[in-house]
Amino acid sequence: MSSTPVAVVTGSNKGIGLAIVRALCKKFTGDVYLTARDIQRGKEAVAKLQEEGLKPQFHQLDITDLQSIQTLRDFLKEKYGGLNVLVNNAGIAFKVADTTPFAIQAEVTLRTNFFATRDICRELLPLMKPNGRVVNVSSMCGASALSQCSQDLQQKFRSETITEEELVKLMEKFVEDTKKGVHEKEGWPSTAYGVSKTGLTVLSRIQARQLNETRKGDGILLNACCPGWVRTDMAGPRAPKSPDEGAETPVYLALLPPGADGPHGQYVSEKKVQKW
Repeated sequence: MSSTPVAVVTGSNKGIGLAIVRALCKKFTGDVYLTARDIQRGKEAVAKLQEEGLKPQFHQLDITDLQSIQTLRDFLKEKYGGLNVLVNNAGIAFKVADTTPFAIQAEVTLRTNFFATRDICRELLPLMKPNGRVVNVSSMCGASALSQCSQDLQQKFRSETITEEELVKLMEKFVEDTKKGVHEKEGWPSTAYGVSKTGLTVLSRIQARQLNETRKGDGILLNACCPGWVRTDMAGPRAPKSPDEGAETPVYLALLPPGADGPHGQYVSEKKVQKW
């Protein structure tokens, strides 16, 4: 078994994910895994970084496929005895002009951005080594979606005591409400991506509390962050930030020094803790 530290970035064959892998290859002492659903695309991305003189590793990962997650989990356990850095970057967004019915957009977006990311965490968080770092790449869209929710929903999403089960029920309710065509009446905003990222930020706050209870003293830090508006296939060409600039806050959180006591359980943007 290798004693080399290991970092994994999900959804990292392009965009912000690829930029995070690039930065970690330069700054993280250990093996860095670029992962992608599509093996061909993943290997092409690895080749691109190799041309830059970097040495990422590759592992297939489709976060919406539990078997794929468990294959990666078993590999990490067997080869490294755990995991030091996990960056949950994989996510999807429908384009504004997409004509797919909103209820389908809601179901598909939440399945990946919230439920699949939760699955990854359930399988990989138990592998985190002491002083491990977990970064959930959320979005300012989650913060703005929160401000568009009813007061009742805002109160629930800002609660310091909300449980994972309660959060899951709320995310399921959003999808159900869109199917019934009553989501606005029920206090939800009309942004599936925004709600999925609200859910991810709240999940991060809950996971940090859980780590405080189950792994106290292990120095593991877990945060959600917003990379900013970045020029990617997802956000389009007009965004002000390059992918490398978008990677800065996730990489800062992934590389918080050993012994640091924070940030933890926070929502971070431009390397600063934001009020939730």
